[in-house]
Amino acid sequence: MDLPRNAFKQALTERRPMAGTWMMSASPVIAEALGCSGFDFLVLDMEHTIVDVSVLFPLLQAVAGTPATSVVRLPWNDPVLVKRVLDSGAQSLMFPFVQNADEARAAVASTRYPPHGIRGVAAMHRASRFGAVKDYLHRAADELCVILQLETMQAVEALPDIAAVDGVDCLFVGPADLSASLGLIGQIGHPDVQKALQGAAEAAGRAGKPVGIVAPNPEMARRFLDYGYTWSAVSSDLAMVTGRGRELVGLMRDGGA
Repeated sequence: MDLPRNAFKQALTERRPMAGTWMMSASPVIAEALGCSGFDFLVLDMEHTIVDVSVLFPLLQAVAGTPATSVVRLPWNDPVLVKRVLDSGAQSLMFPFVQNADEARAAVASTRYPPHGIRGVAAMHRASRFGAVKDYLHRAADELCVILQLETMQAVEALPDIAAVDGVDCLFVGPADLSASLGLIGQIGHPDVQKALQGAAEAAGRAGKPVGIVAPNPEMARRFLDYGYTWSAVSSDLAMVTGRGRELVGLMRDGGA
């Protein structure tokens, strides 16, 4: 078997805009359904959900059978967890709360086999198609995508240094945490937050790195793309379900009034 192609990384290389959404429910059925709904990618969130490696595995399998691709958001910049997520077959990894170039280098190193990094070597796992991918140990990094999440103004100010680290494929700006770091928690639409988000996109452009973001709705996602963001996720599976549920309940109650 050949090494699976990373469609997300290829789209970044070609600077093709992408639209995706966040997966928080830990449901392979919903992951598969959303993967068939037209999204370019699904972010499988391990940071703010119940998803651990054992839950991640079937999510990756579910998305693999759809036109979408998976991006795994790790709970932390932890090489032990990175090793297990990579062995599970994830190819695009998002590292949260990267603050400086040293932390960026540590993230990259955790995704590379020696002598280029510290990833542990295993003979059998899903990433190598259980040993069927020829020369996997020497080729694995070719299809890996390292995405570093900047969540504070300190990180945004360090963006040029972080972007310059060899092996960093993409940046991601977290608007919710950035708003919190500005003392405006929960106010993503505040002019000061929007100004900071636009500045981060412009800085990434100057550094020559693609940069992603997440938006609460399509209107703000389009605004972010106008700022210069390469790709945007919008909403989440749980937000879509609960939002539609509240809408239906409201219509039923209004209709019965």
